[in-house]
Order: sequence, then C-alpha cells, then structure tokens
Amino acid sequence: QVQLVESGGGLVQAGDSLRLSCAASGRTFSDYAMGWFRQAAGKERELVAAISWNGNSAYYADSAQGRFIISRDNAKNTVYLQMSNLKPEDTAVYYCAAERSFATNTMLISVDSWGQGTQVTISS
Repeated sequence: QVQLVESGGGLVQAGDSLRLSCAASGRTFSDYAMGWFRQAAGKERELVAAISWNGNSAYYADSAQGRFIISRDNAKNTVYLQMSNLKPEDTAVYYCAAERSFATNTMLISVDSWGQGTQVTISS
C-alpha cells in the first residue's frame, strides 16, 4: 500500500486560504487516484475532492465547488488541496486518501490507503 502523510492544516480566520499537502511513498504514485476527505466533530467522513491518476479529471463536493482546487504533482508524489474563502463549517480533520484506479472519473469508493489526518479550524 501507499503511505500518506498530510501537512498544512492549522487555525485561520473565515475568508482566509490554506493549502494542504499529502506526500505519498511506498508505491507508484501515478497508479492511484487521490482525494481529500474531511470529518467534522460528530459527523461522518465525507469526500471533499478527488483527482484522477493523471490529473486530467477532478470531482468536487458541492461544498467545495468554486472554493477548493485539488491538484497533483506526480513527479513529487504529492497531492494538494488549495482552499480559499474558508468558512467555519469547513472546520474538520482533513484526510488524504488513495485508491488504485485508472478510471477517468473516481469518487474514491474503495480507498486503499488513508493518511493520519490534519486539523483545519476556521474561526468566525
């Protein structure tokens, strides 16, 4: 399995931006579709954004559409989540996820690996 390590979380104010990074190791990164999930306190984990193995297609949850951008650099084995215009309701632990898939579109239905999570807190 691929190992995933997230970074970039923190405490910011509403309206600010953050960029999360997820570094992968252990397997061929480009064999994997990647995604970011989040889990707020007392809520189920939800998919925020996903990107295909080659970066040519991406999926965004309605809550992320227009504010978040997922990208990947296969040469650096890293996936990013650029978050803008953050809102208090974006507060959650954000998890990086990998699914071995060459599908054009994926919503990471069958995740192979998870990162440990990074806390994102948005103050109003």
